[in-house]
Amino acid sequence: MTTTAEGRQAHPQTDSHTHPHAHAHAHAHAPEHTPRMNLAKLAPEAYKAVLALEIASKKGLDPSLVELVKIRASQINRCAFCLDMHTKDAVAAGESVERIVQLAAWEESRHFYTEKELAAIELTEAVTVLTDGFVPDEVYAKAAVHFEERELAQLITVIATINVWNRFGVTTRMVPGHYKPGMYKA
Repeated sequence: MTTTAEGRQAHPQTDSHTHPHAHAHAHAHAPEHTPRMNLAKLAPEAYKAVLALEIASKKGLDPSLVELVKIRASQINRCAFCLDMHTKDAVAAGESVERIVQLAAWEESRHFYTEKELAAIELTEAVTVLTDGFVPDEVYAKAAVHFEERELAQLITVIATINVWNRFGVTTRMVPGHYKPGMYKA
C-alpha cells in the first residue's frame, strides 16, 4: 500500500489513478464501525465456557471440514467477524480460495466438495436456520451415512458452537478485518 500526495493511503482497488476500472473520483472505504461491547471482558465466565465448548467440539473432526462448517454458518448468520476469522484460518490451513468462495452457492457447486462435506454443509444449514422448527429427517440421515455416531455428535456440537459465536459477534458488532490466522488458537 502506498501513500498519496494528500497523505492518505492509496488502495489499488479503489483509487482511480491506480485501478483502470475505478470511477473518476477516488472514494475512501467506509469507516469501520465501533463494537457495542467487549463480551469476553464483560461476561468472562460465559466466554470461557463457550471457548471450552469450542475446543471440545472439534475433537476428532477434520479441521478443513470444521472450517467449512463455520464459514457456512457465519455466511447464513451474516457474522462478518467470524467470516473474517474462519476464511483466514481455512486458507492458512491449506483450504482453497475457490472452495471457500463457492461455499455460499454450494448447491450449485457440489462438485467442489466431497459427499461427506456436502452432508455436513447441509446439516449446518438445517441446524443454523431451523425455519421449520426442526432438522429434517432426510438431512440428518444423510449426515449419519457419512459420519460415525460419535463424529456426528461432535459435528452437531461444532455447528451449535459456531452459532453461539455468530450471535455474540453479530449482536456485539465485533469488527472484522483485524484477525490474523491462529491468533485465538487454544
